[in-house]
Amino acid sequence: MNLMARTGDWIRSLQGWRRLLFAFAVGAVSATGFAPLEFFPALLLGYGVLVLLVDGADGGHRPVRRAAFIGWAFCFGQFLVGLHWIGYAFLVDPTNHLWQMPFAVVSLPAGLALFGALACGLAAYFWQDGPARLFIFAAMLGAAEWLRGHIFTGFPWNLSAYGWGASLALLQSASLMGAYGLSFLTILLGASSAELLSGRPGFKKFCSPAAMVLLFAALWGYGVYRIAATPKVDVPGVTLRLVQPDIPQAEKFVRNLMLRNWTRLVSLSVRPDGAAGHPTHIIWPEAATGFPVARSAGALDQIALFTARGQTLITGSVRVDRGPDGRAWYNSLYLFPAGGALPLLYDKFHLVPFGEYVPYAALLNRIGISQVTTGEGATPGDHPHVLQAPGAPPLTPLICYEVIFPHDVTDASSPRPGWFVNLTDDSWFGPWAGPRQHLLTARVRAIEEGLPIARAANTGVSAVIDGVGRVRAQQALNTMGVVDSPLPVALPPPPYARFGDLVFLLFLVTAAFAAFVLARD
Repeated sequence: MNLMARTGDWIRSLQGWRRLLFAFAVGAVSATGFAPLEFFPALLLGYGVLVLLVDGADGGHRPVRRAAFIGWAFCFGQFLVGLHWIGYAFLVDPTNHLWQMPFAVVSLPAGLALFGALACGLAAYFWQDGPARLFIFAAMLGAAEWLRGHIFTGFPWNLSAYGWGASLALLQSASLMGAYGLSFLTILLGASSAELLSGRPGFKKFCSPAAMVLLFAALWGYGVYRIAATPKVDVPGVTLRLVQPDIPQAEKFVRNLMLRNWTRLVSLSVRPDGAAGHPTHIIWPEAATGFPVARSAGALDQIALFTARGQTLITGSVRVDRGPDGRAWYNSLYLFPAGGALPLLYDKFHLVPFGEYVPYAALLNRIGISQVTTGEGATPGDHPHVLQAPGAPPLTPLICYEVIFPHDVTDASSPRPGWFVNLTDDSWFGPWAGPRQHLLTARVRAIEEGLPIARAANTGVSAVIDGVGRVRAQQALNTMGVVDSPLPVALPPPPYARFGDLVFLLFLVTAAFAAFVLARD
């Protein structure tokens, strides 16, 4: 018996706490496949090892429960490492929130790992020997990722598809099948590596991995062609200026620093024209002003002055409204036409749980979890909007993490926009991994929809992204400056923009059929 087969047997033979600890460790290492490291072999091999661990749980008493614990341990390790950056949010105001950091850093990954437990438990229930189990595994884990992106408001962060951040060519597959479809194939590719560690005789154990490698080679070829066949064409007469003020989160809402912060925004906006020419559209980040801009006459007067040359200002700002039910605040985007005319308005509708509102607040308040937020929860908007920016194609605003939802960046009842404007404040996400993961997600949205994205981030990464996910210009993370760039043209709607997750659904159906056929052989 060769070394690979012995290794597979050893993994399958693990029992008890050793099996769970090994699953956790493999899941933690697999997270290095995501940005910023983007070591995709770790992610693929992680899924192959997970198949072998479920193999070992399949025999004997209560295989479903054992497999569920294995899936939870693997995903807990993956999320714990991949989402470690959420702890930085509790360092903004450590006096009040530092004590909560260990609970949040552990509880969110632990909760998200329940989707992995569900997937592996169900997979074990339908488990079959041989290649059939690969399709069962990929279908269950892929479906679990889709559920994670939808139920309880959804959190589709670090989907398996994003393990291809190192290959823009392979990410082009998202234009055909979306992130969930690419996640399914990625899981299936990784799962097929388990066959290499099996004891199957001869060339049979190479059939599944070889077939998947050939498929991904074809997808890579498609991506290379799509990028090469898409020239860098820009919208005539539009020059963007993305302002990155690099204001630390702890200083953003301090009253005696607001004038300094405001002056920095204005001075960056009106500085001499860059290489791209006179900016026609100036874009500030999420909640850039630190105060409700519509309630400050002085701020509105200054906006009117520096847009008097025909420029448009797009900025994020808190909006306060006193309605019949009392005071409400919104995380909003304002679009000020030239001369500070009456602005267009958009309210963020996909709020961050425990960041902008507390779900089940009455229950959680009894145990103090609602203290994670400061003040009252935000009021959500209704749905994605299309705004008409003077002198530019119509745009759809996406505030902060609204860009992570593949199914919710456009509204089917509205006309197709010509570009996205993504305002964000990734200073909450820390100085390293979180902002880069967020940027990669935005690039995948651009590929799926064939639409450019202008992304203004408080501390970075601010960037202009075209419809195939190429970063045309960017400002480095944790630096102050501006991005002056033309606006790339929108591409014709790719298949995913027209059909959504239909291809992903067909993958699940095909996997179920393939598993049934292979199980009968």
